[in-house]
Amino acid sequence: MGADRRYAYGAAAGLLGDLLLGDPRRGHPVAVFGRAAAGVERVLWRDHRGWGALHTAVCAGGAVALGALASRAVRRSPAASVALTGAAVWAVVGGTSLVREARSIGRALEAGDVEGARARLPHLCGRDPQALDADGIARAVVESVAENTSDAVVGALVWGAVGGVPGLLGFRAVNTLDAMVGHRSPRHLRFGWASARLDDVAGWPGARLTAVLAAAAGDDPRGALRAWRADARRHPSPNAGPVEASFAGALGVRLGGTLSYGGRVEHRPVLNGERGRPVVVRDIERAARLSRRVGLLALGVTVAARAVAASVLAAGAKGRTS
Repeated sequence: MGADRRYAYGAAAGLLGDLLLGDPRRGHPVAVFGRAAAGVERVLWRDHRGWGALHTAVCAGGAVALGALASRAVRRSPAASVALTGAAVWAVVGGTSLVREARSIGRALEAGDVEGARARLPHLCGRDPQALDADGIARAVVESVAENTSDAVVGALVWGAVGGVPGLLGFRAVNTLDAMVGHRSPRHLRFGWASARLDDVAGWPGARLTAVLAAAAGDDPRGALRAWRADARRHPSPNAGPVEASFAGALGVRLGGTLSYGGRVEHRPVLNGERGRPVVVRDIERAARLSRRVGLLALGVTVAARAVAASVLAAGAKGRTS
């Protein structure tokens, strides 16, 4: 069994595991990594970019090295290779938890329980829930579903197709480090710089693929592409911009605008403002379904791309030896 087939079977099994099981409530591998990274931070922290870069290298490099060692240990066993890939995909992909949280907030809003929805919102994003009404919460949920479809599903599958298990673990490590230290707090403004920049680089291909697939799987493909082309570059994030703009166009809604994080107000550009309508509660379910479709399409696209690349490399190697 070739490496591309092993990866394909393992990735499909891992994504199925996520669909059926979601994330465990305790002992999640990403949480274990987070605690280890926090311990490394306590040792290395200095208010300096260089020390932050070392922290990033130690933590992300350690995750990649662990994946490489595990892959090497099972390389002679197809079944073990498939199982390892499946376990890695399940560990790093968070599509089911994302959709569950979004739907939980949506159900609270549909029942008129705005306070309950506010209490759940911090599980999904870092907005200030007390500053939001029902439609504001719905908009925050749709934006978070869009961005995290890229971060928690598509980006991981892209790097898994590129680098196998080390790619999967490395991407999730980088994304987790950005969430931990990449924000611009006084403590992490310089220390977290390397993690934030590396996350931008690692997230670039997954964000573009997410935007393409959202356009393909959404209700309005032309609207998604139009919003992406017109508005993505106006977003302060190089990766959230394409994803949120494409989701906005695909769903026919407006995203962006005034946001509040930790008491800090941001005035972001409106995405799909000319053609979209304001987000309402029912759009949460539409966004969740679109996220699901994008994740399944991403699995097919990345597995197929890996197989094609393997065939091209094999043909090239055969040509050189003939």
